Amino acid sequence: MNEHNDLTDLAQHLFAQRNTKTPNSHFDSMSPQSIEQAIAVQQKMANLNGKIAGWKCLVPQANGQLIVAPILQAAEHGEQCGIIPTIKDEVALALIEPEIAFILGQDIEPHRSYSNAEIDQAISATHMALELIQNRFSGDIQPSYYQKLADGLSNQGVYIGPEIDRSVAYVANHVDVVVTDKSAPDEPQLFAGKHPCDLPPLPVYWMINYLSQLGIKLSAGQAIITGSYCGVVKVPMETDINIEYRGIGLFDVKFVDTLA
Repeated sequence: MNEHNDLTDLAQHLFAQRNTKTPNSHFDSMSPQSIEQAIAVQQKMANLNGKIAGWKCLVPQANGQLIVAPILQAAEHGEQCGIIPTIKDEVALALIEPEIAFILGQDIEPHRSYSNAEIDQAISATHMALELIQNRFSGDIQPSYYQKLADGLSNQGVYIGPEIDRSVAYVANHVDVVVTDKSAPDEPQLFAGKHPCDLPPLPVYWMINYLSQLGIKLSAGQAIITGSYCGVVKVPMETDINIEYRGIGLFDVKFVDTLA
């Protein structure tokens, strides 16, 4: 079997794991061996999905790894957020990452370079946002970086919260995050949040030019998220959760099982 068919089979397998309570992203017959192969698998999954709702990214890492992946699930909004929960000790939990989303107001055509100012003009809004996390590898598997990249870096979707002022979003390098289960308001989770790339827009500038060089078009309406302020946060399902970025904004959301 040739590489194209191998990568296509891998994409089909990984894509199927996105809508099951017991995913297994390990695939013996083919494992990507490079960033280029992993990105190719991502694009094949996007083609299977028919639409890209957004992107997750960081600036390139010191070890040479790239953190970039399409968000395939349509963005969630409003008082409820559908998510495939993680089951730990027979308890269903939603795994979330508090971030900032940059919404594209226009298409970004490939095969050219974009200045930071041009990218700023293409961004129509900034929002509080949650990356929705799903571990799709079996517990006995230690996936390689290339496998995790091909699979989409644990992303299962994005929740778009309230709009925030762009001037605030662009400089929000340190944000205290408070996550409160409203059924137990005296026991909030408190985080002294720090953006992993110093400033939230820096990954956007890098990613748009990187994808442009690969010939990948970005579309108006896509949400770009650029890193969690406090890693992965675990919250209970089916209860009202308050998310506060101190000094910036807050919102309530309830996580419901999309496969129930």
